[in-house]
Amino acid sequence: MKKTILTFISIILFYSCSNYPVKPRIAIAGLAIESSTFSPAFTDEEDFKSKVGEDVFSYYPFLQKDSINRARAQWIPTLRGHALPGGIVTREAYEALVQKTLKMLEQNLPYDGLFFDIHGAMSVVGLDDPEGDFIKRIRGVVGYSTLISTSMDLHGNVSYDLTKETDLITCYRMAPHEDAIESKKRAVENLLERLENGKGKPLYKARIEVPILLPGEKTSTRIEPGKSLYAKVEPTSKNKGVIDAAIWIGYAWADEPRNHGVVIVTGDDKESVNKSAEYLAKSFWDVRDQFEFVAPVGSLNESLDLAINSNSKPFIISDMGDNPTAGGAGDVTWTLNELLKRSEFKNPNGPSLIYASIPGPKLIEKAVNLKVGSYIEGLVGAEVDDRYAKPINLKGIIQSIKHGDKYAETEIVVKTGSISVIVTKKRKPYHYQKDFTDLDLNPRECDILIVKIGYLVPELYDINKGWIMALTPGGVDQDLSRLGYKRIKRPMFPLDDFIEEPDLSSRLVPVSQ
Repeated sequence: MKKTILTFISIILFYSCSNYPVKPRIAIAGLAIESSTFSPAFTDEEDFKSKVGEDVFSYYPFLQKDSINRARAQWIPTLRGHALPGGIVTREAYEALVQKTLKMLEQNLPYDGLFFDIHGAMSVVGLDDPEGDFIKRIRGVVGYSTLISTSMDLHGNVSYDLTKETDLITCYRMAPHEDAIESKKRAVENLLERLENGKGKPLYKARIEVPILLPGEKTSTRIEPGKSLYAKVEPTSKNKGVIDAAIWIGYAWADEPRNHGVVIVTGDDKESVNKSAEYLAKSFWDVRDQFEFVAPVGSLNESLDLAINSNSKPFIISDMGDNPTAGGAGDVTWTLNELLKRSEFKNPNGPSLIYASIPGPKLIEKAVNLKVGSYIEGLVGAEVDDRYAKPINLKGIIQSIKHGDKYAETEIVVKTGSISVIVTKKRKPYHYQKDFTDLDLNPRECDILIVKIGYLVPELYDINKGWIMALTPGGVDQDLSRLGYKRIKRPMFPLDDFIEEPDLSSRLVPVSQ
């Protein structure tokens, strides 16, 4: 507490005694989504659930009213949109969101800085590099005297244009992203520091493309080699003359030239920036053959056999191919269809299994007029992605009904045999125990929990007593060789053989101007 008060006093003294006449004016803007181009789904404007003005601050605990960083600048939040991962964004949605942002930026010019908060894996119909396009258009409004600091997900893509138009850039250093807020805070504090000390734009930005394209389920920082690789980032960012260093894994489920690994280091010492970037790029390339799935993997039947024979519960199966947290449509019925065929689950006294989840808006329409305990029957799933299995005529007893969820809107649980199927009006990822307990389900006590997810988020990881990732089909298929890339740069590991080692020498990107 004493340290916090002293820091706050030092900031006040800085502005009263420094050459910086007034607090810097800093805008906030950004759009975030992972978009699979291998899914037939589309993402619309309403999916971004955009926040504007003061509501934008709700994303940032470190910028609340009484926070030190809030006091260091005049903050002008514009529009910040965040959508669940999904299909490609329609051009109309993208243009609408960008135009709203630009208009809000125009209304409050000029700016000393801008915090550009994005994911980096947004795909837009007819546009190869949306984030690069977005930041160029922002520059067209705010100009080049504004210092831009960009925060990203490590599963984003960093094009040359995005690197050129930004001044400071960083990304998460953990997967799962337990350091997301910490990383955004770092981007903001780097920006504030460069404005306060008067140094402005870093003199050097080193960017290296690393020809690796892997799913997050193989590159988690929980295990090696990702753990040791990302452990090198922070020490590297402390090198003399370096401001920040970052490694991007990239996004595997979009077929665009920018989808691959990248290393970027920014700073004021040319030699240190270049050497630091080359060190991280070589470290990444050297461990390429060591990346493996973060958990055991198998076919769905192999996964079910393991789960049924397990003596511990809950045994969790990741239904990976249609994972809505990676860009899947979320309504592929293939796995549920296979489950309903298994004799073990046809009897109500069979192994208890929770399946999360399947959208079924038509079934939901019927359910709202019924009560818990009622019999219900109707079609669920495959309205968006029916490539692997058709809609299922689900029959069973309603166990619970819940209205008002942020994503699902309405959820019901239908018991069929020993399976409790969560049906939603709109797709929803199930990450937290509360997602289940709100529906009167206990994920800790069921025998088997099947979730449309890849690697487990912390709450699910902490309760698992056995875990396997099932190689199921969908828009985010983990078998990348089955996706049929046509536009990514080649050769690309692990899809291709390399006749010679790639050039991992540092390339300096010009200062934005």
